[in-house]
Amino acid sequence: MHEHVHERQMQSRGEIRYESAIPLRSYRLGIIGVSDLVEFRRNREGEAVVWQPFPIEYKRGKPKKDNWDKVQLCAQALCMEEMLNIEVPAGALYYGKTKHRQQVEFDQQLRTVTEDTCQKLQVLIQDRQTPPPVYTSKCDNCSLAEVCLPKTVGRKESVMNYFQKVLNTT
Repeated sequence: MHEHVHERQMQSRGEIRYESAIPLRSYRLGIIGVSDLVEFRRNREGEAVVWQPFPIEYKRGKPKKDNWDKVQLCAQALCMEEMLNIEVPAGALYYGKTKHRQQVEFDQQLRTVTEDTCQKLQVLIQDRQTPPPVYTSKCDNCSLAEVCLPKTVGRKESVMNYFQKVLNTT
């Protein structure tokens, strides 16, 4: 699903320009990333033409109960605001399982949660800490599960106990 949006492309259709794989950064929040897709919608303000960015994040599953997908999308919007010096009021999450777009308004509450999350991330980076993984059923649908290894690293069993079990069963 991501193969088309991870290649740098641009195309236009009427009043909308589509760009994928745009590098993003925020010096203020200390984050970098790459957009899946951004629709730039043409708006006329008097004589001037303004292209309003509308970020779209592709997810392979379905909408989640928590707001982490929205936080990720909002972080992209905050990067665009800093980079382009323009307000980005909304974006969308596209879920592959439902084949449906969910519009997300970047209200003050979501912006605050996103900025707090970025600040907590910066503290972890400065302290050179990686929080230990905690396996939950959400991990089964995570694209980073093979890197994080929550079932393996999060286990409390010692290596010595593991070797004793293996040696006793052979």
